[in-house]
Amino acid sequence: MSKYSEMATALRVLSAETIDKANSGHPGLPLGMADVMTVLWSDFLNFDPQNHKWLNRDRFVLSAGHGSAMLYALLFLSGYDDINMEDMKNFRQFQSKTAGHPEYGHITGIETTTGPLGQGIATATGMALGERILNAKFGDDIINNKTYTLVGDGCLMEGISEEAIDFAGRQKLSNLVVLWDNNNITIEGEVGMASSIDQVARFKACQWDVIEIDGHNYDEIKNALSKVQSATKPTMIACKTIIGKGAPTKSGSSKVHGSPLGEVELQGMKDALNWKEKPFTIPNDTLNLWRATSSRGKDSCEKWNANFSKQAKDVQQLLKDTAERNIPASFSADVQAFKKQHTADNTKVASRQASNMILEVINTSLPFMIGGSADLTPSNLTKTKNQDYTFPEDGYKGTYIDYGIREHLMGAMMNGLVLSGVGIPYAGAFMVFADYARPAQRLASLMEIAPIYVLTHDSIGVGEDGPTHQPVETLVSMRSMPNFHIFRPADIIETAECWSLAVESKKTPSALALSRQALPLVRTTHTDENLSAKGGYILRGQEHAQDRQVTILATGSEVSLAVEAFDKLTKDGIKAVVVSMPCTSLFDSQADSYKNSVLGDNLKPRIAIEAAIRYGWDKYIGYNGKFIGMAGFGASAPAGQLFEHFGITTDNLLKTVKEVI
Repeated sequence: MSKYSEMATALRVLSAETIDKANSGHPGLPLGMADVMTVLWSDFLNFDPQNHKWLNRDRFVLSAGHGSAMLYALLFLSGYDDINMEDMKNFRQFQSKTAGHPEYGHITGIETTTGPLGQGIATATGMALGERILNAKFGDDIINNKTYTLVGDGCLMEGISEEAIDFAGRQKLSNLVVLWDNNNITIEGEVGMASSIDQVARFKACQWDVIEIDGHNYDEIKNALSKVQSATKPTMIACKTIIGKGAPTKSGSSKVHGSPLGEVELQGMKDALNWKEKPFTIPNDTLNLWRATSSRGKDSCEKWNANFSKQAKDVQQLLKDTAERNIPASFSADVQAFKKQHTADNTKVASRQASNMILEVINTSLPFMIGGSADLTPSNLTKTKNQDYTFPEDGYKGTYIDYGIREHLMGAMMNGLVLSGVGIPYAGAFMVFADYARPAQRLASLMEIAPIYVLTHDSIGVGEDGPTHQPVETLVSMRSMPNFHIFRPADIIETAECWSLAVESKKTPSALALSRQALPLVRTTHTDENLSAKGGYILRGQEHAQDRQVTILATGSEVSLAVEAFDKLTKDGIKAVVVSMPCTSLFDSQADSYKNSVLGDNLKPRIAIEAAIRYGWDKYIGYNGKFIGMAGFGASAPAGQLFEHFGITTDNLLKTVKEVI
């Protein structure tokens, strides 16, 4: 038995035993790709289990996350010290590290959370581009790693994969390697039931190198992986495999895709492989072979550390700050100066324009911002004067990405950029298209990483583009996501504050919902504080907060309507309080005493005004509270006419206040 065969057998058996003990899981992929993974781990993947944050390590992304038992087995066998045999036995059990699909942060060798098919290959594309950008900044001696991702037919059927493949080909990401488990089987049967695409031709058409191999022939596997070490394009290795290889009666069929082998089938496989060990037992000689797979990476890591220690101190510090997103102490002062200037200037601009203005400050202060847009840069205003596009023709020296019209990919790539250690990625789209990126946003929230979305055209203020582009329900749907901050600032001061909060966050992704139309300056006091950090605060009427007659809550462009109403109510002797609430999730996290002080006595009437649907506002205004906003979709007309038609006006607010008091 060859070294590879001995190691692959152990990987197959441990994966299958793990799944059978849980009586849940997907043995088809682990059994089918065990040979490819054995060669990759043995001879090519650079990693060091004792230095798992080593920035120049190779990344491995299991895009086909249902094959998680194999990844856990690989991490255990290769010597990661935060996974042991008990963890393997607790696969898919409550509070286990070894969840049903790989989860970032549970075990150090898991580079990203996967499971939703297609997200892995797209995230890997972001990782690969992040490496290229870091390489352009720091050189080959510091950054030159590769990203490998294992995909199945399901990953390649999902539409996001086309976006990733096309983008990677255009960007010539030669450090990206896709390993396709070409077994012709999905859950329901043969691939041909649902697809007739020629994947090899598809990748070639997108300017990839393609190598076709027998995924069970060790020489072919090794030769293919050797070739990609000097690739000039991204490479797809089409590994022709037998799903569930080794299972005596189920291999090659959909029966082995998503169900445990069962006691009889598992024993039959062990007998055929001449495996005589007790369950969850790996012979020492075989385990030693697996543990040796990290020796190459350990040597590389030691050499890298020695070389890095010789770099100039400013280079060392910049790389550390970039990878760890360290915000310099001067940043707060820069933002404060910006706020002071625009308060004095009484600046009136759309919040998308305000965003661009504060971004000029941010991108100057923080050298590790990576911008971008889904082909909407002139509308999102996400590119600043000191940014150039990043393209292979220019050596990836730019810090701004043209994602193309690919919001799905953009979200997943930003996750990959964060995980690559390249810095803080942000990217723009119209708010109504945020749903295209929702799976990636959800995974970012789950992983506790913090990309930033710039979502302009945030309401019916889009106007003539019509209801297809007016995100009346998008705001509340994003507010419902755990560990996700969506900011809707009222003016240039709140926009600066919300941007500051977004870039300083390390565990919570953010989105800024920004207006197309100009907004007056409403925040003219207490600009030395970041009041937006509270999520909601009293903007007007603090002097009579204790004996208020009515509380008006608003966000974004509607805050100025509330302020106009406040001024008129004050003249009429009515004691009103205006609450600006740029971020409901931050407000919800405040102490009850603070929230009560802002919202006031719940027996006094509360009114919310927002150019979106009511859902979610009842927790603040009560079921008997009044809401001025949208009850359905919008229409195509000039913005001012739409606000008038739907009653989102100062006059309607005044009328409502007088009715309730």
